[in-house]
Amino acid sequence: MDVYGLIGNPVGHSLSPPMHEAGYEALDVDARYVTFEPPRDGAAAAVEGAADLGVAGLNVTIPFKQDALAAVEPDSLARRIGAVNTVDFSGDRITGHNTDAVGATRALRAHDVDLSGTAVVVGAGGAGRAVAFGLADEGMTVRVANRTESKARGLAADVRGEGTDADGAAEDATAPDGVDADATGHGLDALPELLADADVLVNATSVGMEADETPVPAGALHGDLGVLDAVYRPLETRLLRDAADAGATTVDGAWMLLYQGVAAFERWTGREAPVDAMNEALRDRL
Repeated sequence: MDVYGLIGNPVGHSLSPPMHEAGYEALDVDARYVTFEPPRDGAAAAVEGAADLGVAGLNVTIPFKQDALAAVEPDSLARRIGAVNTVDFSGDRITGHNTDAVGATRALRAHDVDLSGTAVVVGAGGAGRAVAFGLADEGMTVRVANRTESKARGLAADVRGEGTDADGAAEDATAPDGVDADATGHGLDALPELLADADVLVNATSVGMEADETPVPAGALHGDLGVLDAVYRPLETRLLRDAADAGATTVDGAWMLLYQGVAAFERWTGREAPVDAMNEALRDRL
């Protein structure tokens, strides 16, 4: 039996175990998915310990996504994002990957949102970084809007490949062949102007989770947008209600959560994930 798992702190609220185990059951895979809660300074030790125990793969969540980089050999995308959420032990080396980016792009595609043109990403934190890089790698023009404008500008520079690592050296900015990233950073007050001709909007902040609030003025939304809100509790946020009222295509945050898990499942097992079964298990617990 293979064992997969998740490290985080806290981790008891995670929806990953039922989602992944539904996938194993659907494909008759002899595997279990368990959770680990190491101390907050224990990311590297947890990854190394999992390898010693024969764990086949790990997901990584808050607060360990950045610290886990030190314990793995990250692929180009994870290195550019600066965070790992999936660890693979199957090869000669422990490799690190970031499936949050593909989680967002696959969620949008599953709802027939065209990933061309211009995308506006609200938020420059961990989720915002993953989404911005993912959409830029699809060839979209990316506009980052954040409460602290300097952070938005910093993320945009990283997406363009102009950032530096912690030691001041130029980051590995390797992007897919043919992609020349176009990204700019802005304050939240620029949202009406940015959204006027945008094709995709992603809320990558936690606004809307604790209260019925939105980071985006309702009047700035329009029917040509595909709108993804990374918040999945509640599933129907104020932003998504406003977007639906404007005639936009709406995508709730559980789809992003689902598809980042699907990407990890497929990397670990080498099999096409049973998306419907995993989605049903996820939504049954929301």
